[in-house]
Amino acid sequence: MDGPMRPRSASLVDFQFGVVATETIEDALLHLAQQNEQAVQEASGRLGSFREPRIVEFVFLLSEQWCLEKSVSYQAVEILERFMVKQAENICRQATIQPRDNKRESQNWRALKQQLVNKFTLRLVSCVQLASKLSFQNKIISNITVLNFLQALGYLHTKEELLESELDVLKSLNFQINLPTPLAYVEMLLEVLGYNGCLVPAMRLHATCLTLLDLVYLLHEPIYESLLRASIENSTPSQLQGEKFISVKEDFMLLAVGIIAASAFIQNHECWSQVVGHLQSITGIALASIAEFSYAILTHSVGANTPGRQQSIPPHLAARALKTVASSNT
Repeated sequence: MDGPMRPRSASLVDFQFGVVATETIEDALLHLAQQNEQAVQEASGRLGSFREPRIVEFVFLLSEQWCLEKSVSYQAVEILERFMVKQAENICRQATIQPRDNKRESQNWRALKQQLVNKFTLRLVSCVQLASKLSFQNKIISNITVLNFLQALGYLHTKEELLESELDVLKSLNFQINLPTPLAYVEMLLEVLGYNGCLVPAMRLHATCLTLLDLVYLLHEPIYESLLRASIENSTPSQLQGEKFISVKEDFMLLAVGIIAASAFIQNHECWSQVVGHLQSITGIALASIAEFSYAILTHSVGANTPGRQQSIPPHLAARALKTVASSNT
């Protein structure tokens, strides 16, 4: 892993559906549902999310450069987001316990912010490296590879600093970094759909799901903002409504059914109703919710690089998605 590596997309080689026993699938689906319910409950009261599109793109491109699977890139983003939220919470906590002195408080804020900025790239790379260590399908990214990459960007660090960075991330998250990702939910539901006689082949859906999941990560805020406006039927949500909606952003089961439904529409819109019906019976999620989410994903993916949009996805990913959508209509 220390020599030059050729970038590649996530490999689908040896990926198969329909080879796992139904009992195992049932147990795994139940476990994911329980995990999801707990995550949604714990999301209440959280400060919010930290998902800047340029940072997500950085993680994705770095994962491709290091030949990591898509699951690793998603997990790296989840680890980084939770770490940064923890850092923000710690800064706010320190500000509340210190004596009120406007000048000193302003200096402390600037110092803490600068400390985060100075170490951010190192922390980001540490999150990717930690995520690679959790995957059985990837070689662990070595310290030499990481140090060489950072040096190429102009950041000089030692192996000791790299290990300290990983430890800082681990301690901040209480060593709870084996976080679930939406991809696990997508693949599990595709497995169940295959057994239920879905008309669209699972492998075809899987490939499209990966592209749309990339888009959701990159356009996270605008997609969920449009979903919030649709759910409350109001174009200007209140702050309280936005805070209550944070738990919806942690609902990976909802995200997974939205991704699959959108993928089914792209692959074969005539089979969309059947796929959505299966998803509703499997998860218990209302048909209206599935339709709203899939519509939000589709509209943002197709219009990602439309002139006049203030926020767009990176061109190479946008082209891939637009090509997928266009080919389905030919």
